[in-house]
Amino acid sequence: MIYVRREKLKFIFMVAALIISISFVLKLLQMNPELAVSKLVERSVGGVYVQLKPDNHKVDGPKSKCGLSKPCPGKDFAFKIYSGATNIIGPQVCFDGKMIIEKDTRGGNWLGINMVVINEKTGEHVKTGSFNMWNGKVEDLIEFLKSIEDGSLVLIASFDDPATKLNDEARSLIAELGSSYISQLKFRDNWIFVGGKKTITHVSFETHMKNDRETNKYESWPEMIEMEGCIPRID
Repeated sequence: MIYVRREKLKFIFMVAALIISISFVLKLLQMNPELAVSKLVERSVGGVYVQLKPDNHKVDGPKSKCGLSKPCPGKDFAFKIYSGATNIIGPQVCFDGKMIIEKDTRGGNWLGINMVVINEKTGEHVKTGSFNMWNGKVEDLIEFLKSIEDGSLVLIASFDDPATKLNDEARSLIAELGSSYISQLKFRDNWIFVGGKKTITHVSFETHMKNDRETNKYESWPEMIEMEGCIPRID
């Protein structure tokens, strides 16, 4: 008899839990009538929890170029950039699915300011330049900046120290590409930038992390930073 009563009580609790769960879902749908039941994912862990799937979530959607968190619309160009980490792990630049600067755990020859030039209309990789701003020549950077043709997209990633040898002329030329932070860039700051020289789209993306021993992740260096985005394709 005791066993039968326990089974009845268990059944009653299960029915009550089911009714409460159904009531919860109905209330949620009343709060937002546009929600479809297919957007609800139910998990039973001592009860029912409802989690909404984002409208832009596509499990079987197309693979994003350069590993972006969300594919670019239409034929837009995708990019993803990483700065270097300390003076060991080099930067990385991917554009429209092509890895132009590979991340190198030995740093390679990417110390300083690393630039990738892209034809705005075709998306063609035009050239790449790397300029050591600790013991290199700023004149080489200035010459490279002046050689960039109109209608070019420019992607920049820093590694180790991008600022020691910078002078006013170099900073001014980079500012003309659309950078607003270049005038403040200092020793061992991490910096990523995407802009252009007299482009039609006038794109400008930029992020940075200051070198500060009190907040640095790696004592004398801030942590690696990354940035991704989409650039409209010119027809």
